Amino acid sequence: MKSPRVTVLIDTYNYGQYIEEAVGSVLAQDFPVQEREILVVDDGSTDDTPERLRKFGDAITCLRKENGGQASAFNFALQRARGKFVAFLDADDYWLPGKLQRIVEEFEKHPDAGMVYHSFRQLNAREGVFQDGGLPLLSGFLPSNTKDLLSYVLYPTSFLAFRRSALELLLPIPEALTIQADAHLSGLIVFVAPIVAVPEFLAVYRVHGTNLFADQSESCRLRRDLRMRTRRALVDGMRNWLSERSYNLRRPDLHAYFKQWDLSQEKEEFAVTPPSRLGISRHLIEYARYYGPQLSWRHRTVTYMNAAGSLVVGYENVHRLDEWRMAIKNALRSTSKHQERETRS
Repeated sequence: MKSPRVTVLIDTYNYGQYIEEAVGSVLAQDFPVQEREILVVDDGSTDDTPERLRKFGDAITCLRKENGGQASAFNFALQRARGKFVAFLDADDYWLPGKLQRIVEEFEKHPDAGMVYHSFRQLNAREGVFQDGGLPLLSGFLPSNTKDLLSYVLYPTSFLAFRRSALELLLPIPEALTIQADAHLSGLIVFVAPIVAVPEFLAVYRVHGTNLFADQSESCRLRRDLRMRTRRALVDGMRNWLSERSYNLRRPDLHAYFKQWDLSQEKEEFAVTPPSRLGISRHLIEYARYYGPQLSWRHRTVTYMNAAGSLVVGYENVHRLDEWRMAIKNALRSTSKHQERETRS
C-alpha cells in the first residue's frame, strides 16, 4: 500500500463538543484524499467523543488509548503515522481552507526544512470575536543567528507541521509532558533543520475558557501548577537532548535561550511565592535583557523603568506603574493642550 504524503494527527481528550468541527475542517481541505491520512488519537475521553468520531466512518482512523497526556498521545499516533509530512491539530481548533496544500507546497519548495508553521486567527468562543494571533514568525536555521534564536516564539500545536525524517530525531517525546509536548518538538526542531514561516492565516485557535495556556487567571491554581510542572520537565528534556548531541549549554546563545524559559517559569512562581523588591527588580532587568530581541526599544525602556520603580512599590504594585505612567502622560498632555488654547486666546 502506497504511503500518503501527509499524516494529519488530531489529538483529543474530552473535546467532543469541538471534535467534529476539527475533523470536518481537515476533510474539507482541497487536497487529494489518497495523499493524506487522518489519525485521531483519543486519549481516553470519557465524554461522547467516541460516538461523534464514529460518524466519520472510514474517512478517518480512530486510535483510542488510556489517558496518558499529550506526549503519550503523540507518541502513540506517530508510531502508526505513514506520511512524509506530519501536520498537527488540537481537537478544539480548526483549519482554514487551503492549509494542507499550502504547507505541502512549502515543504516541497524547501527540501531541507524540518518544520513549516504559519499565522493564525484567534477566536474568543464566549464572545464570537476573531482577532489576529499577532505572534512573530521566523524562517531559516535559527541557531546560526543569536538574535533569531532569541526572537523565536513557539507556536501552538495546530499551526505546526514537520518533515517526518526530521521529526523522528526528536522522538520519543518525554511522556512527563502531559501538556506542552508540542513545545518539545517546536523548541528543538530549530537545532535539527531550517524552519519555514508562512504569514497567511491558515487555522483558528479557539479560546474557550478551559485552555491550559489561554486562561492565566489566578483562580486556575491547578492549571498553573500543571504548567509549571510540565515546563520543568520540558526544559530538562530539551537540555538533555542537546547535551547528548554535544551541544555546550554554556554557550552564550544557549544560556540566553534557556534563560527565557527560566524567566517564564519564575514569573508563574511569583504567583505562589511573591518576590522581594530586589527579586522583582532583578527579574524585570533580566527579562529586558534576555527577551530584548523580541521587544521594541520602547518596551525594553519601559521594562527597565519598571525594574527601577519596583524597588519602591514592590511586586504587589508593580503592575500599577504602567497605569500611573499613563495617568501622568495623559495629565501632561491635557495641561499642554490647555496651555495651547490659552496662548491662542
